[in-house]
Amino acid sequence: MKKWILFIWTAAMTATAGAVDGTMTDTIVLDDVVVTGFKSEPVASSTVIGPKAIERNRVVGERDASGMVPNFFIPEYGSRMTSTIYVRGLGARIDQPSMGLSIDNVPVLCKENYDFDLPDIMRLEMLRGPQGSLYGRNTMGGQMNITTLSPLAWQGTRTLIEAANHGHWRLGVSQYSKIGEKWGVMVNGNMTRGTGEYVNRYNGKRTDWERSGGGRLKIEWQPTPSLSISNALLYTKSKQGGYPYEWVETGQIAYNDTCFYRRTSIIDGLNIEWRLPQATLTSVSSYQHINDNMTLDQDFTPLPYFTLTQARRENALTQELLAHSNSTGAYQWLAGAFGFYRRYHMNAPVTFKDEGIARLIEDHANEAYSDYPIRWATREFELGSIFTSPSWGVALYHQSSYQWKGLTLTAALRLDYEHARLNYRSTTHTGYDIIERATGALYRHDNIDIDDSGTLNKHFLQLLPKISLSYSPDKRFTAWLSVAKGYKAGGFNTQMFSDVLQQRLMGMMGIGASYDIDRVVGYEPEKAWNYEAGVKFDLADGRLLMQLNAFYIDCRDRQLTTFPDGTTTGRVMTNAGKTRSAGAEAQLTATPITGLTLTANYGFCDARFIEYNDGRADYHDKRIPYSPEHTLYLQTLYTVPLYANPWFKDLTFDVNLRGVGDIYWNEANTLRQPFYALLGAGVTLAGDEYSLQLWGRNLTSTRYNTFYFVSIGHEFLQRGHGIQFGATLQLHF
Repeated sequence: MKKWILFIWTAAMTATAGAVDGTMTDTIVLDDVVVTGFKSEPVASSTVIGPKAIERNRVVGERDASGMVPNFFIPEYGSRMTSTIYVRGLGARIDQPSMGLSIDNVPVLCKENYDFDLPDIMRLEMLRGPQGSLYGRNTMGGQMNITTLSPLAWQGTRTLIEAANHGHWRLGVSQYSKIGEKWGVMVNGNMTRGTGEYVNRYNGKRTDWERSGGGRLKIEWQPTPSLSISNALLYTKSKQGGYPYEWVETGQIAYNDTCFYRRTSIIDGLNIEWRLPQATLTSVSSYQHINDNMTLDQDFTPLPYFTLTQARRENALTQELLAHSNSTGAYQWLAGAFGFYRRYHMNAPVTFKDEGIARLIEDHANEAYSDYPIRWATREFELGSIFTSPSWGVALYHQSSYQWKGLTLTAALRLDYEHARLNYRSTTHTGYDIIERATGALYRHDNIDIDDSGTLNKHFLQLLPKISLSYSPDKRFTAWLSVAKGYKAGGFNTQMFSDVLQQRLMGMMGIGASYDIDRVVGYEPEKAWNYEAGVKFDLADGRLLMQLNAFYIDCRDRQLTTFPDGTTTGRVMTNAGKTRSAGAEAQLTATPITGLTLTANYGFCDARFIEYNDGRADYHDKRIPYSPEHTLYLQTLYTVPLYANPWFKDLTFDVNLRGVGDIYWNEANTLRQPFYALLGAGVTLAGDEYSLQLWGRNLTSTRYNTFYFVSIGHEFLQRGHGIQFGATLQLHF
């Protein structure tokens, strides 16, 4: 089935660089206002999802684009915090992202703040491949730019009501108003509720319930035709159960301790644009705040091993200044400067409980000293970790383009510097009894009192070039070649401190490993060179839009999640290998007859290790875990005109297919999720001021897994969602 699907569609359809809804332009015309990105590149491997496709596919965030964009995949990993993004074989389960995200030009710094519902998205643009020369750190896989509706472009009320099985509800109301000719205001409120699909067999309760909501205030002011000022404030609050991890040994989700994720987020962005005769000056300022708490039954079994809490409060400021030319001549340029400051405080205690003390500490100690076994004084104790991390960075960048007889040469360069500091304090206060086995009497009681603190510093300096050459004799054809460097920032493994403390505790008992904190806690940037070629076509007066591109990525100092030495339950991010990704992407939108639209987006990525040996095995030429080999999106839309009145204008039938796989779960490639495809369908009745959609997902109830991991020797899986059906009513008046 997989081979048949891939052969038919890739042989016939290659790709489109343009929008999923059939528009290839990089602008959106909303009445008399044109909205564009404030950074632009002459050529790029991109997918643009326009307003019609956003409404039709109910896109409220970057997760909803997963599968629609070639080689772009966001699986469901437990909660909104733990979602990981994979692009072209790049991505990691923890710490820094491989894709940048901006909302109305404001960069979102914290990966844990990527996944939230955003009202009234008008345009979603995904640039694939390293975008470091213009966007900087953590964009080596790509950059996603989201644009929302402007109150100067549209006035009225927008309402969304959605209901689906598993107790899902989504409600949203937005009011867009124009005050005079120069002011526009948007106010939004929204909420999402769900009872969940998965049941924890230990207590009979749903695990993946969610309650979230928020609001947005956007004010725009255009005092003169050449000056525009806008400020958007986004507030979101969510709480969810999450983490529906099934123990492979039992085939059930069953754990005894509470799991939840709670987050409060604020993002405020100020955009100022001043259009002069020769150049446009832009300033983008932002304040970002996140206050979240992840609490886990970290062993995910019915036994009381240990729990983890990670409570963090982060504040950040960003400032970007950009100037770009307005001339229509052969030479175009842009130049800018970017700076950020962020500071977070985190409290991350690990609580050891009865089974964890017995199996992970007492058993190991008693194997080493069988004549004098130990018994912990209490059946529960805490390993405390507190962190404060201030970091800051600055960057300068420039891009020049020169066009001559259809040829365009573009060169860009960015100098990026970052300084990161981690202040830590690790504490535990506990004790144990030593028993004389021969007599059973108490031999000695030892107290353990650890209070360690210190400061770690890291500096990163990167030079990020990009050069491309394109040929476009007319608007119907473009071909290009490009070479670009990207990088993912280094940092600190805060999750390793509990393991360092555990080993320190066991070392005081004469067992365990001794960790060099600088070595196991810090890791360096990941760097990649991307080599790319592509073509795109606009045929039959826009009825057939295609793009095909191929790429090769050489990645050095690959950040990998590995097990450190010693008797430990944690994992560590380290620069452990070299990898390469080779692949191709294809997109097509065709309108063979009036009312019928066919879309096909396909991505292939062969991502493998070139050098990686973890001390136990050599993984040369093995596929990189968690990144899919194939992504596929097929959609057929057929619209039937009804009556020439505002209430019953047309009826649209939608059949779609999203496919992903193979996904390998470990470095040895002995475990994998085969390619799977999820069938969806919908029918939409629309008038001038409303649309009513009945829809379904995974209509064949395909069984698949989205996540696999090992904890204290136990294997766990997260099942994908089963069949889902619902209705969505959208009003615009």
